[in-house]
Amino acid sequence: MLACAMTLHAETTSASGFVRVAEGRFQRDGKPYTFLGANFWYGMNLGAEGPSGNPGRLARELDRLAALGITNLRILAATEGPESAPWRILPVLQPSPREYREEILLGLDFLLKEMKTRGMVAVVCLNNFWPWSGGMAQYLRWIGAGPIPYPPPEPGGSWSAYQAYTAAFYSNPAAVEAFHDFVRMLLQRTNRYTGVRYADDPTIMAWELANEPRGGTNVKAFQSWIERTSELFESLDSRHLVTTGSEGETPWPRESGLDVVANHRFSSIDYVTAHVWAQNWGWYDPARPKTHEAAVREMKSYLRRHIEQARRLGKPLVVEEFGFPRDAGSHDPAATTTARDRYYRAVFDVVLDAVRTGEPVGGVNFWAWSGEGRPRVPGGHWQKNDPFTGDPPHEAQGWYGVYDTDDTTLRVIAEYARKIAASSRSTP
Repeated sequence: MLACAMTLHAETTSASGFVRVAEGRFQRDGKPYTFLGANFWYGMNLGAEGPSGNPGRLARELDRLAALGITNLRILAATEGPESAPWRILPVLQPSPREYREEILLGLDFLLKEMKTRGMVAVVCLNNFWPWSGGMAQYLRWIGAGPIPYPPPEPGGSWSAYQAYTAAFYSNPAAVEAFHDFVRMLLQRTNRYTGVRYADDPTIMAWELANEPRGGTNVKAFQSWIERTSELFESLDSRHLVTTGSEGETPWPRESGLDVVANHRFSSIDYVTAHVWAQNWGWYDPARPKTHEAAVREMKSYLRRHIEQARRLGKPLVVEEFGFPRDAGSHDPAATTTARDRYYRAVFDVVLDAVRTGEPVGGVNFWAWSGEGRPRVPGGHWQKNDPFTGDPPHEAQGWYGVYDTDDTTLRVIAEYARKIAASSRSTP
């Protein structure tokens, strides 16, 4: 069953600057490429033309990230739905089916142009299982599936009801085709600032099917969607890597409808992704500092299982999301980050040890970069015209974001960015 996984479409890429996979490892310009990167999902919105954008801030944030040694950014390039929808990034790129706002697309153009000047590459996420960008639930709503049953913090919201609703996306041909039309539009777009077609731009490392797609009770259709959508990418663009954006197995693989090997076995999927969330998954309680040790232990066990599964597939693994709260669970930007810094070190050490011992680990992206952005109300929720931070609109602002003044965390990030890059260069 795994034999087909060994033929990866991006291995044949020879164009200068494109990240590719060879012998289960990432390469860039013919050299090993292993990275410490950041989640910077709102970069497109900062780059947008008009009053909603802030290109000056975007340039400053990229300079700060580059100074830390970060070369890889995971970005969001798709937001959908009416601006009246709750818990939503605003303004959106696609306010109605197949209607695309050029000023937001120009923000993506500008972001990619600015990343190129700093030698960075982007993992570009094009859909979302969760509603904070619209995503799969919005595609369903557009084709008449009924009102979206929003999860918390929506009053009376239910996570199980939302996931059951959204998992129906994979078996709804009209919803999937509307998404595929967006994919076709974006991959064929030419960057207005650089004149380079997206399908030909080495600033893009990979296309990502979605943020944290789950199969739920619709696993067969989910598997088919992964295969068909990744093959669509391959048919439109033979130069870029493609991945799922999956959390991995989560602590509840059966309920989530996830299987790492099955979800990443297709030849049109080039590498494995995993997310790890100590507090969200109940491993860590900020009010009980002694749970830190258990959270680190659970994290290490989780990542080691995923490294082994990546080895079985013969593909690299990227730990593309992990986060940790400030001390005592505070959302105040001035709160200390002692526990966070220790946890960051522990995650980075797993990655660094894997690289040094030749395990198939290609990189890690922390969640998420807030930079100079500050919440209007620490612990509150984002509203239109608030500064963007690393915490999405539906989450408590100040929960996981890393600020430009978090000096101790920034030192940890810079230290391990150097170590991981150096270990990558020394990998045979």
